[in-house]
Amino acid sequence: MTLISIIITVLYLALIASFVFGFDKVKTFKLEGSTSKTTFSIVISFRNEAENLPALLKSISSLNYPRELFEIIFVDDDSEDDSVEIIKKTLENPSNISIIKNKRVSNSPKKDAISTAIKQAKNEWIVTTDADCLLPKYWLDSFDAFIQKKSANCIAAPVTYFNKNSFLNRFQLLDLLSLQGATMGGFGINKPFLCNGANFAYKKSLFIELNGFEGNTNTASGDDIFLLEKAVKKHPKEVHYLKCNYAIVKTHTQPTWETLLAQRIRWAAKTSAYNNWFGKFTGLIVLLNNTLIIVLLALLIAGIFNLKAFLYICIVKFNIDFFLIYKSAVFFNQKSVLKSFIIGFLVYPFFSVYIAFISMFSSYKWKGRTFKK
Repeated sequence: MTLISIIITVLYLALIASFVFGFDKVKTFKLEGSTSKTTFSIVISFRNEAENLPALLKSISSLNYPRELFEIIFVDDDSEDDSVEIIKKTLENPSNISIIKNKRVSNSPKKDAISTAIKQAKNEWIVTTDADCLLPKYWLDSFDAFIQKKSANCIAAPVTYFNKNSFLNRFQLLDLLSLQGATMGGFGINKPFLCNGANFAYKKSLFIELNGFEGNTNTASGDDIFLLEKAVKKHPKEVHYLKCNYAIVKTHTQPTWETLLAQRIRWAAKTSAYNNWFGKFTGLIVLLNNTLIIVLLALLIAGIFNLKAFLYICIVKFNIDFFLIYKSAVFFNQKSVLKSFIIGFLVYPFFSVYIAFISMFSSYKWKGRTFKK
């Protein structure tokens, strides 16, 4: 058991250390004044988002980018509340805003919504975000400036949560900061394997070339990662990460542990369908490491495992996890969340192993719908 523990710990240390190294390899992009050129079609799928839409719409109205260079396509995914009315009333139907109905053809409402919108999109670049997000003023300016300087056809960009004063919020924020750190780190070591559909851009021509989400429609979620995998395989040198403070999209954490579990089970359900070997390897090592902590704790309580060895393993994990999350917290200017790191560190192994186990067998509910594994 000691040898197995050492192997898993060393692999985990090497993996997270590579993300720490890669995080710094992705240079922060500085937004400078330039003439706006790129045309964007922003795609936002929504279902029963009446509570969140006013804040999103306000942030859209505050975008600095020239109105003639972008359009926004809202895709109504069978909303049962007054979401559509809120959009119409708030924006007063400006010429660059449209609301269309989702055309369901698969097991994935989100993928169907994006595909439906792209068929009607007029512009060169597609940018996806979510209805519960807040968009920064210079969001599109950042993408435009980056596109003008880079040879790109697919761009992942930063996402974080609003920081609120509760442990549940900070726990989710720490988790997302670790994911964002791994995302940037993966790009930095030339092994992109994560992105977030709340802030993701790609050329319409690339989407068509890759046949969209073909081959992944049986999995309800994963509209972002599956497309990223295809793009990396086809055009690895034209897939980039926009590490820019002006491009950070913010969204909300889940309000309860119950909804958080449902969200994470939904996320975990797609991992078995990943085609990227590095993504699968990363998921496996992280799961093994968290499982190891739980197993060794049980063996320690039973008097079978050595306390000193257990502490050494925990110290290694604690330090390398903290290092990566600290770098993310600094970039997102959210260092205050680190005050919950110790408690979060103690809770997370049990949380993540439970999610991984349940996601292998259980269906899940999301947005009032039930999805099978």
